[in-house]
Amino acid sequence: MRSKILKLSDLIQRVKDLRKSGKQIVFTNGCFDILHVGHVRYLAAARSEGDVLVVGLNSDGSVKSIKPDNRPIVSQEQRAEVLAGLAFVDFITIFDESDPLPLISAIKPDILVKGADWKEKEIVGADVVKAYGGKVVRVEVVPGISTSQIIRRIIKRYQKEDGD
Repeated sequence: MRSKILKLSDLIQRVKDLRKSGKQIVFTNGCFDILHVGHVRYLAAARSEGDVLVVGLNSDGSVKSIKPDNRPIVSQEQRAEVLAGLAFVDFITIFDESDPLPLISAIKPDILVKGADWKEKEIVGADVVKAYGGKVVRVEVVPGISTSQIIRRIIKRYQKEDGD
């Protein structure tokens, strides 16, 4: 499983080799903190768009810069290992930036996938991917399921128990 977690330089070489053999490279990114059914369905749908799914995983520092103070809940190493355990995820690389544009520019995926909750004009890297002939795909998200919602439910449940 850990062989799926690559440094960017190693990933770029793997992607080049796969592309030479005719494989279509799909890229998506996210925090994937507290993996849930929404993540699993999203990643499975992303993988179905091509031959190889590369996931850009926000580092702990990156998550702290874009999410509330209590995030991430799970460390980047553990989040990467959980993602690597999914059969439809081929490679994971961890990035420190607040957005994946440098990663997208380096990997040059054939297909960039984000959730349908993002408007295409708001998807980081969409213009870059389309400029070289790639495509952008928005996949449906599971309504009512997100890490933030799960965290709120846990907090609410524990606060209710403490008040009893």
